[in-house]
This record gives sequence, structure tokens and C-alpha cells, in this order.
Amino acid sequence: MTIRIRFGGYQGEKSVHTRGGRTLAAELARAGGDDVSLEFDENIVVRGHKAADLLSMTEEGALDGCYFSSSYLAKRVPELGIFDQHFVVPDRRRAYAVLDGELGERLKNKVAAATGYTVLGYWDNGLRHISSRKAIRTPDDCEGLKLRTLANEDHQRVFRSLGFDPRAIDVRDLPAAVEDGTVDAQENPLTNIYNFGLHKTHRCITLTRHLLGVALVLFRTESVEGWPDETRSAVEKAVAEATRAQRRFAEEDDDICRRALVRDGVEIIDLGDAERARFAALCRQEVDTTRKAFDEELISLFDKELDAV
Repeated sequence: MTIRIRFGGYQGEKSVHTRGGRTLAAELARAGGDDVSLEFDENIVVRGHKAADLLSMTEEGALDGCYFSSSYLAKRVPELGIFDQHFVVPDRRRAYAVLDGELGERLKNKVAAATGYTVLGYWDNGLRHISSRKAIRTPDDCEGLKLRTLANEDHQRVFRSLGFDPRAIDVRDLPAAVEDGTVDAQENPLTNIYNFGLHKTHRCITLTRHLLGVALVLFRTESVEGWPDETRSAVEKAVAEATRAQRRFAEEDDDICRRALVRDGVEIIDLGDAERARFAALCRQEVDTTRKAFDEELISLFDKELDAV
């Protein structure tokens, strides 16, 4: 009998996450043969759900797995907030090394202990930048702007320190909030800014690179524990292959989206090192507050693995 695994997403067909999910389904078909298949519900938002519904749908059993931003689980698994250190992770290569090392394994164990999820992979959720109606070149330009950000208090504290008025809005409602002026600015990877059409209203994008988002590849622990050993092995192999592909898609998509945004007349503000350092310095105290919440050993391991690359 074929084991059917239900996996959910919340983005459009061109999304690097959707492409990652499709790769996962294809790789599992190769790794598992006729004994297992993955049914990928690519975008639950078009069926009236909020994106965040993926988490409850997976944990409660409507789905067996999904991808989702690690930041949304930080209240339940505070250690996941270690990647919410703004302006700390310098590039993708170092972030991947940390995720694929000892710290990544520890985080998987923390999630398993605190939730009904099993983490089988870490996907690239994009280098995050700020889009806005007016150009943002210095922290002074942020003062008083209503900024959509994730529903994460650490993020909101940081943006308040830069002068923003942060607002948590589900991604389903983000395009409307940008278009109707509910927010003056928002922060997202270029792929989301372009594919969600946010650039049609926000004609300025400041390349802050303030975070590299992490998307967890989550499976319901009860589902995983019910699979035969060969099925779990096939799923783990498929997730590993899909992760390599998804990360490649994410890097390539940055270049594709930037060129498309320029063609559409969007002003791209590429901060120099000194300009970016001004933003980083202003929010450093809040980042340090975030760091103090973690076990010293975990922070030490994070810094060690980050510096080792």
C-alpha cells in the first residue's frame, strides 16, 4: 500500500518555496518508488486560509508537513530566535554552515521537545530588505513609518529602535495593506516583494540585508513516527535534495527579481558598508537583548560556527 504524505505551502507558482516543494515531491517519487508519494498543496491562501494556518493544520493532522518561517515558532521554541539577530549574519554561506552543523541539530531537538513537529530541513527564506513609498537611505528616514513585519516581538523591538511603528500582518493580507496605505513600508526578500506585486505601490527598495530568513521544513511528529523506517529514510533523502535545490533557487531568484524590479522602474538603494553600519549600530542594544535570552553555550556555538566559515 502506498503511503500518501500531504505537504502544504502558501506561495504562488513562481515562488522558490513552491519550486522547493515540487522538487521534494519529485525526489520522494524517486527515493520511495511506488511505496510513498507526496501530495503538495501549493498555496492554501487561494482557498481562503491564512498562511499561518499551515502550522495548526500540520500539528493537528490535516497535513503531514509544511514549510514555514522559523520566526513564527519562536514563542514556543525561543532558541529559534537565534537567527533573528538583525545585521549579524553576513551572508548565506555562513548561515547555511550554521544550519547544517551542530547548532542546526540542537535546534531540531528543541523543536521536537516543545512541539508536535519534527524538523527535517532548513530552507532559505530570503535575505530581507525594506520596501517603501519613499526612499529610505538613513535611519532618520524611518521615523514614524508604519512598517509591516512578522508577528515576532524581537523583530518589532528592533524596528522600533530604528524609528518604525511595526505592525504584524499575515502575508495573505499584506498586498492589500501595502496598496491601501495601511503600512508605509514592509520588509521581505526581493522574491516576495516582486511576486506579491508590492513594488507596484512601494517604488523604493533599500537593500538592508538585515536578516536571512529561515524556513523550517516541518513534519507532524505523529506522522513521522508512524512511517516505516524505509519511508522515513526516503523522506529524509528527498528533503536533503530539495533543500539543496531550494537554496539554489533562492540565490538565483535574487538576481532575477532585482533585474525585473529595475526594469519596472523601482528605485534600488544599495547601502554601502558605512551606511548599513549606521542601521546596525542603532539596533545593536535590542539585538544584545535578544542574545541575552539564549543559553550562553548556544550563543557561543552560534558565534563559533559562524566565524569558522
